[in-house]
Amino acid sequence: MRTEFSEEQLRRPEIKVANDILRTCVHCGFCTATCPTYQLLGDELDSPRGRIYLIKDMLENDRPADARTVSHIDRCLGCLACMSTCPSGVNYMHLVDVARGHIEKTYKRPLMDRFLRSVLAFVLPHPMRFRVAMLGAKMARPFRRLIPDARLRAMLEMAPREIPPVSRNDDPQVFPARGPRKMRVALMTGCAQRALNTDINDATIRLLRRLGCEVVIARGAGCCGALTHHMGREKAAHASALQNIDAWIAEIEGDGLDAIVINTSGCGTTVKDYGHMLREHPRASDAARVAGLAKDVSELLMDLDMPEARGGLQVAYHAACSLQHGQQVKSQPKTLLKRAGFGVVEPRDAHLCCGSAGTYNLLQPEISGQLKDRKIKTLEERQPDVIATGNIGCMVQIGSGTEVPVVHTVELLDWATGGPKPRALS
Repeated sequence: MRTEFSEEQLRRPEIKVANDILRTCVHCGFCTATCPTYQLLGDELDSPRGRIYLIKDMLENDRPADARTVSHIDRCLGCLACMSTCPSGVNYMHLVDVARGHIEKTYKRPLMDRFLRSVLAFVLPHPMRFRVAMLGAKMARPFRRLIPDARLRAMLEMAPREIPPVSRNDDPQVFPARGPRKMRVALMTGCAQRALNTDINDATIRLLRRLGCEVVIARGAGCCGALTHHMGREKAAHASALQNIDAWIAEIEGDGLDAIVINTSGCGTTVKDYGHMLREHPRASDAARVAGLAKDVSELLMDLDMPEARGGLQVAYHAACSLQHGQQVKSQPKTLLKRAGFGVVEPRDAHLCCGSAGTYNLLQPEISGQLKDRKIKTLEERQPDVIATGNIGCMVQIGSGTEVPVVHTVELLDWATGGPKPRALS
């Protein structure tokens, strides 16, 4: 794609990034075949190719974002299926990040939009605030039909019926390996996951210790920054990233780390991108160092050579977009489940998003609901005993519309190798 940015524009780091990405696009349209919103809406501007044209026009003309452009960018899930499909290697993830940052700086959203986004940015990255908010939502749920705004209704409907107690395993500490130590790893405990489902971190710690890992919960680590990053709130996202970098660099330079383990794939995609996010920051080298150590838990378990077991259940594996497209981690979770003795099946169109996508199901509930219904239908067609995935957002989204138990992949692996039966199966 030909671009016409001025020399002055190209001196701005974000425009230089956008220009380099735009020039790799050859207009082929392969991305439209795998874009969930294009399949649902049939509008070229709700496809990656259409959004690329809108972003190019907005940035090249150095103009504030307008309502039409914002509506199409907002409807992008950020699922990154287009990046798995693109033969030219267009880095759509970094391009849409530039666009969202530009929108945040130049566009004044309607009042309700600003309010909802501010609430989400204030609440979701902080587990205790999120717990309080979920308690309030649980109390307000019976009155949700009286609320005119579909997004507020969606927030009440997505609140879990049961809020788990705080797990003390998420506190800063070191868990020794069971038997000879093979690795020393830091576990990212996350933010929303710590409020929504404490079983995931607990299962991860048990499994890693059983396989010879010393597991560190680093003091000061918290939200990865993805939630605010995808809203275009760069300052808040960078602050979260730097907080984690400080915490993990202290461990790296202390007793050392072999890996930073992440069991929420949306967080993993962001942490692995810290080097790019903070490329202009004085801590850029530390950011790249942390990003280089980040691994999804399934990647690490493959390195640890997890033993064979007898799981026995039929598992429908849902590949979270942030894992299969964002990190290109595709075969490892399925291989591990099969090694643990589970029968593994996949739904039709396994590459398509379930509609969770961070805060998307709260800010775009209609489109999200359609994607959820389609995903659940294709999963249930396989008649599984349980649905497994590697991302808390997908678990909440899919679990809200099916009677089939939904668990994290690591919960099944922990159970198959000596841990307790996942609560969702009990």
